[in-house]
Amino acid sequence: MNKYNILVVEDEQDIAIAIEAYLLNQGYKVFIGNNGVEGLEILEKENIHLAIVDIMMPKMDGITFTMKVRENYDFPIIMLSAKSEEIDKITGLNIGADDYVSKPFKPFELLARVNSQLRRYSKFLNMFKKSDENKNTFTIGGLELDTNTKEVSVDGNIIKTTPIEFKILNLLMQNPGRVFCADEIYERVWKERAVNTDTIMVHVRNIREKIEVNPKNPKYLKVVWGVGYKIEKQ
Repeated sequence: MNKYNILVVEDEQDIAIAIEAYLLNQGYKVFIGNNGVEGLEILEKENIHLAIVDIMMPKMDGITFTMKVRENYDFPIIMLSAKSEEIDKITGLNIGADDYVSKPFKPFELLARVNSQLRRYSKFLNMFKKSDENKNTFTIGGLELDTNTKEVSVDGNIIKTTPIEFKILNLLMQNPGRVFCADEIYERVWKERAVNTDTIMVHVRNIREKIEVNPKNPKYLKVVWGVGYKIEKQ
């Protein structure tokens, strides 16, 4: 069964009911508004994935509705229009609608358009999700740090770190190859002026013990003598 929510904004009840019946039969969840005003009210309460919108409606027409939707939402919009409304149809596409179906239409034609638009939208959502996840995950070789879960793993094995160790590692992994002096690490992590940075050396040693196979010959966390520390690019 599909998990998509579809909004039907149509003032002709017989058409709205017919569309609803076909969509429900395909496994979609359907919400119906009799005009653009009711459609916007539904949007405030429900997570909508696609809208089917008639152009000619009382209170708020489909063109105005689409313009308002595009101020905040990017889900697909399919417009329903009579053949005599060619100008409105073109206007709808220009202001943000994704497709149109002319009345009278065959239900299976509308379903095909709905399925096609949702396939494209689903791919877009997956790409966006992966992009968003990648922004929160930093990987250097087999070393991975996730800022969402606050987890560090080496070759797939979760490594327990203290909050301070995680912050130090996060700073270094977001800037692979860059050398940070102890003062800068202290000020970035503790958010205060560095006075005594001996603690940095202790934390670095502890991090090495946890992430390196051989802490004496580290693969990831390197010391640049007399300068500072860095995560080696892989």
